[in-house]
Amino acid sequence: MTDRRDVLKLASGGLLASSLSGLGGASVFAADPASGAAGLVWAKGFDGQRKADLGDGRFLNPIMAGDHPDPSILKDGADYYMTFSTFDSYPGLVIWHSRDLVNWRPIGPALTKNIGSVWAPELVKHKGRYYLYIPTKGPNTSWVIWADRIEGPWSEPVDLNLPNHIDPGHAVGEDGSRWLFLSGGDRVRLSDDGLSRIGEPEHVYDPWRYPPDWVVEGFAPEGPKITRHGDYFYMVTAVGGTAGPPTGHMVIAARSKSIHGSWENCPANPLVHTKSADEKWWSRGHATLVEGPAGDWWSVYHGYENGYWTLGRQALLDPIEWTADGWFRMKGGDLSQPIAKPKGGTVAGPHGMALSDDFSALALGAKWNFFKPAADERSRARAEEGALVLKARGRAPVDSSPLLLIAGDRAYRFECDIEIAPGGTAGLILFYDEKLYCGLGFDGERFVTHQYGIERARPANPHGSKMRMRVTNDRHIVTYDTSGDGGKTWVRFDRGMEVSGYHHNVRGGFLMLRPGLYSAGQGEARFRNFAFRALD
Repeated sequence: MTDRRDVLKLASGGLLASSLSGLGGASVFAADPASGAAGLVWAKGFDGQRKADLGDGRFLNPIMAGDHPDPSILKDGADYYMTFSTFDSYPGLVIWHSRDLVNWRPIGPALTKNIGSVWAPELVKHKGRYYLYIPTKGPNTSWVIWADRIEGPWSEPVDLNLPNHIDPGHAVGEDGSRWLFLSGGDRVRLSDDGLSRIGEPEHVYDPWRYPPDWVVEGFAPEGPKITRHGDYFYMVTAVGGTAGPPTGHMVIAARSKSIHGSWENCPANPLVHTKSADEKWWSRGHATLVEGPAGDWWSVYHGYENGYWTLGRQALLDPIEWTADGWFRMKGGDLSQPIAKPKGGTVAGPHGMALSDDFSALALGAKWNFFKPAADERSRARAEEGALVLKARGRAPVDSSPLLLIAGDRAYRFECDIEIAPGGTAGLILFYDEKLYCGLGFDGERFVTHQYGIERARPANPHGSKMRMRVTNDRHIVTYDTSGDGGKTWVRFDRGMEVSGYHHNVRGGFLMLRPGLYSAGQGEARFRNFAFRALD
């Protein structure tokens, strides 16, 4: 779906060309808009986007803002690589690179072929080769792809035929055997090359259970991650449900001296647990242990930001300490305060990437993703003379496979020049899924408003087939402005919206509300000068 040469070009610098402003690293004390209290806010990166590194030896979670759930992290010498669930967005499974665990840069997508909705992948390296184990829904199974270089090319997906499990966690036993640990306390043996399974899944672990009066979404043992440290294999698992009540998701641990068990539950379980909806981070869980650059240890997991289910599950970094009894504990508390950065690392480059885009190249994968693309979706889009040219598909965002971004700020604005062909409809949207979105589009004569995933009204369009359009999402309050003179003057569109309910606990799907653009009807739409700006 995506051209590998384009991916490598963008990853090596093209992604950054469209916006090099707002790279100041200093953090400031200011009023926290969410709480009204004075407190430390994030540093700013590309387009004013928040970033974790405060520039003074500390960081403030999240390390990856916006929808970066189910983090799978790999230490490879001095380098760290991480990827996340990407669900129905393609190209997917973007690989991120860091040398300090706090500042991350995109390399590019590993998965270009639509194999279903991608849940909780596992990124590993074994005997010099990289592997990605990928569970999907629709079809329900798990796949594997591999590459000899982290940049790719990655192989075609191989179906492992695991219809009843999710969340594979790769492990190599003391005898050299390879395994995938799976949801529900099960595991399955892998062939030596890691590209097929041997036999059927077997049950090997009964996870620790929380007290029966705790408020959770459900038991749901998932996300088993295996780390070998000292004399033990440690299995870190999530229980309590990944969404639902803020107090549901949690991290537990067990250990064994053999990959074959038996497994002893940690007496301090749960090691991470949101105890109250007053906390900064909700539903924290799905953790992996990783050794830091200086030999200290850390855990990466996800959580929802208080009041911002719409941003999806964001990636969090928590320091851990090994205790005298051979267990470990998390030291970051509720992660609401700055934490000293991992020692010994280096910053490989500025964190993140610009979301603003001059469309000098087509940044599919690391930046833009199609939602539920057809096999030929890649052919719809091209960069041409400073414009994104997007062939029309469907009749509205519901069936047009829009192009979307991940925006990790609580308030932001994006705008774009849009030109449509006769019979075409195009516009800007905030998109959760095909059943829940809002936005503003237009044809040659009328606007079309979208709200709750349906068309709401078609007032007259005074601008004709070309206009500049702006969308502001200010902490869930959404406004639209249009301009017929390239943004010199703006007119507020007479329909504002509130979108705090556009999230998983209303709709399901474990997604986030994403800014994007769509082209429907007939012909092609041209998008130019896409500008994104995070707001204070």
